Amino acid sequence: MLKIGTRGSHLATTQAGHVRDALIANGVEAELHIVTTAGDVNMSPVERIGVGVFTTALREALASGEVDMAVHSFKDLPTAPDTRLHLVTPEREDHRDALIARDCLTFEQLPQGAKVGTSAPRRVSQLRALRPDLDIRPLRGNIETRMSYVERGEFDAIILAYAGLSRGGYADRATEVFDPDTLVPAPAQGALAVECRADDADNVRALDALIDEDATACAAAERQVLATLQAGCTAPVAAYATRKENGELTLRAGVFALDGKTQLVETVTGTDAVEVGARAAEALLARGARALME
Repeated sequence: MLKIGTRGSHLATTQAGHVRDALIANGVEAELHIVTTAGDVNMSPVERIGVGVFTTALREALASGEVDMAVHSFKDLPTAPDTRLHLVTPEREDHRDALIARDCLTFEQLPQGAKVGTSAPRRVSQLRALRPDLDIRPLRGNIETRMSYVERGEFDAIILAYAGLSRGGYADRATEVFDPDTLVPAPAQGALAVECRADDADNVRALDALIDEDATACAAAERQVLATLQAGCTAPVAAYATRKENGELTLRAGVFALDGKTQLVETVTGTDAVEVGARAAEALLARGARALME
């Protein structure tokens, strides 16, 4: 029986459960094993705790043999590969961001000075550009905790990844789903990364059967933007890619000033995911992206 390492939140166990069910459907017996991470016990902003806060403990449990596989939200992983491990990307959920607002309000309908919860610099910077009047407040916790801020009236609205709402069974709570050209998503948002030990041939074969080519190529292009920019998952960087049947990728990537006053956005096409992501990042750097990330 394979042990699949996962964080203990409802969202994390739901995501890992999808992977478990896919493995079982392929004839591989598997069960979930909860691993507590630093991000589960420390409610400080992620940018203060550090990159990899949700993933390091899972990777160490995998490397030590405590678990046989690990499931991550791909956007939480550092861009540097871990050579001990074999990583695949299964079918991706929706990559867009969503608004959950009181009284079923849309983003445009939020009143002047509305309190909106999000801690992600990428979202903060873009929201300030779209609506400078908003009072943007820090937000941490699992999905249920975050939604409770709106339910209790502490915030007028919050911004969450729509993938998490969908996977958690809360898609109907979204009062608006943002067009990705309006609020550009995080690199690899909505994608999962599933890992096993690289020297475990049986598990490598089991994971390779879950690979989704479109999700793999799009996530690779998006994450290459981060890698070339030498930016972490908490930087004010956004990217999303789409892929045609002929393999051509279209990547939209941006770097944003936290005050919302400067937005650098590039769109690049090509068939090589790494080359497309690197080209987009290099164009952003040429326009001064480094200064916006400092």
